[in-house]
Amino acid sequence: MATQLKNLSDYSQKNIGDISGKRFAIVVAEWNEQVTGKLLEGAYQTLLKHGAKEENIVVKTVPGSYELSLGAQWMAQRPDIDAVICLGCIIQGETRHFDFIAQAVAIGLTEVGLKWNKPVVFGVLTPDTLQQALDRAGGKHGNKGDEAAITAIKMLGFDAV
Repeated sequence: MATQLKNLSDYSQKNIGDISGKRFAIVVAEWNEQVTGKLLEGAYQTLLKHGAKEENIVVKTVPGSYELSLGAQWMAQRPDIDAVICLGCIIQGETRHFDFIAQAVAIGLTEVGLKWNKPVVFGVLTPDTLQQALDRAGGKHGNKGDEAAITAIKMLGFDAV
């Protein structure tokens, strides 16, 4: 498992530029709120730590991870939003439902980012168990929310020239 080799809250300082004038949307799933609330806290605090202003962070909730794609699209289409961070948690269950939801969310978020030509970050946990999710939401493996926020910041610092 890749996370066992790296703490999600550890990151390189490369490509972390000035984000004081950037506006971020965080779209967070209400499903598995015990986990997604911690992801939100991590992402929000990481943005603030690196210079984002509170008034430049918009937080919106959607019912579940499946709805992240449409929520992300609604935020990405706004000209005043520079990056969208999507946070969710899809825990493997006893049926194939997990596979359909996880794949739909991954493809949906990719398409939104490409359509609107701005960073749309996949901060969605896909663990086998609730404990694995908690371990990645501020537990022993760090916080995927931190990682998602840093990804958004670094993508805004990406120089395509």
